[in-house]
Amino acid sequence: MPTYDYECSACGHTFEALQSMSDPKLTDCPSCGKKALSRLIGTGGGVIFKGSGFYETDYKKKAPPQTKTSGPGSGCSSGSCPHQSSCPNAG
Repeated sequence: MPTYDYECSACGHTFEALQSMSDPKLTDCPSCGKKALSRLIGTGGGVIFKGSGFYETDYKKKAPPQTKTSGPGSGCSSGSCPHQSSCPNAG
């Protein structure tokens, strides 16, 4: 069941109410008794479970794939260099 936030426009009292989605909106303020309640729009909250009873690896960022760096012995040979004119081995 969702939790709804309410605020009384008469006295400013705010509170949360656990209600079914099919329940009617509350109208009477529990603090002052006036019929001045309005339901506030909430953003909701995301839940992430971390710790020893959950799959910790599900929430870790994966490292980007490592690329080979060019340098001596990196496969550059005369005529087949992928770097073309900016080859660090040229010279």
